[in-house]
Amino acid sequence: MEAYAVIETGGKQYRVQKNDVVEVELLDGVAAGQTVELGRVLALNDGTGLKIGVPAVAGAKVTAEVVAEFRAPKVVAFKKKRRKGYHRKVGHRQNLLKVKISSIA
Repeated sequence: MEAYAVIETGGKQYRVQKNDVVEVELLDGVAAGQTVELGRVLALNDGTGLKIGVPAVAGAKVTAEVVAEFRAPKVVAFKKKRRKGYHRKVGHRQNLLKVKISSIA
């Protein structure tokens, strides 16, 4: 079985393996081409056994290469109260990073 890890970054959890490409929330001060260490490692399977952290696995780290910075599709929030003349439309586009997992240790 190939090694995998469960990481937490940007308030979300991801199950990643080597060479996976994952879209994560934007990290401060990171540009395309840089190497970055991703969040906390919550669980780690090195091929022989599963290690589960309480709350994180000590000494474990996941490194990734930033492929691109992009914006997610627009999400529209629309509120309306019928017969009252009330409506609100708000759009939002989240800034994201596309990262390729380079190593799990």
